[in-house]
Amino acid sequence: MAMKCLYSLIAAFLLVSAGLVEAQQPSGKIPRLGFLGTTSRPSATAPSPAIEALQQGLRDLGYVEGKNIHIEYRFAEGNTERLPELFEELQRLKIDLLITTSATVARVARKANDKIPIVVANMGSLAGLVDSLARPGGNVTGLTHISIELLGKRLGLLKEAVPKVSRVAFLDDSISDGYKNVAKDTQRTATALGVDLRRLEIIRSNPSLDSVFQTMAKERIGAFLIEATPRVNSRRKQILALAEKHRLPAIHSDDTWTNDGGLMSYGANRVEPYRRITVFIDKILKGAKPADLPVEQPTKFEFVVNLKAAKQIGVTIPPEVLARADRLIK
Repeated sequence: MAMKCLYSLIAAFLLVSAGLVEAQQPSGKIPRLGFLGTTSRPSATAPSPAIEALQQGLRDLGYVEGKNIHIEYRFAEGNTERLPELFEELQRLKIDLLITTSATVARVARKANDKIPIVVANMGSLAGLVDSLARPGGNVTGLTHISIELLGKRLGLLKEAVPKVSRVAFLDDSISDGYKNVAKDTQRTATALGVDLRRLEIIRSNPSLDSVFQTMAKERIGAFLIEATPRVNSRRKQILALAEKHRLPAIHSDDTWTNDGGLMSYGANRVEPYRRITVFIDKILKGAKPADLPVEQPTKFEFVVNLKAAKQIGVTIPPEVLARADRLIK
């Protein structure tokens, strides 16, 4: 009899406990995330390593699309003017969090809604997005790539790789004021290297990239640097094809370009941050605020040289430069 009463008490306790646990669980609503990018939509023939890294990072944390998380993807197809309407679409779907690919996208979203948490994979300029790295203070956090700040370093590597070059162009998309912040330092580097550095605005004022390369040929510019802003990235293949056609050496801001046929790149990896931001996403979905999650900076930078590209444009890169490369593409 005593044993029977004990079983009854245990059963009652378990029922009450189950009720308490159930009460503490979320209502069953699956978090809905929005992903807003500037590039073309990935396909079976043109997959996106960045999105694959994002999805894998979420799986590693236990999130399975369609089961306990849902992601709505939108892509501007290289046209940044479409970003406001695409973000409006995501807002109508009542997303709980927005994943963005760059500071450009984040600014558009934040201007429209400063309440929805925004996690950025590759922030360039932080102006207008966060108060500081340690205390973002608003609805934006994520990772910054520290790219435009490396312009002087890239110029030095370009001069070492092509010692005879004396005139270099910086092809600037002028999508932000980033270059203004480093212009003086970069010009000092150019002077120290004996290089005449010229800034050429592209895409916005020169939508025809052919004319930009014709200008460089006319002015006998021997090499160029370029920053991978969203608009520039959307025309990467065209820029690389023109560089090969005009046999112009160039150094790029990340290995996406060298993987696609560019000569050299120096910068932080642009794919890994998509895996890393899943940690931010997880924390925010569990109650953390973007304002309290410090923006992370890259700690590793890679120098990549594409030997196949060098051969195609007739450039022989000195052995001492090749020895410093983190990776050679043959």
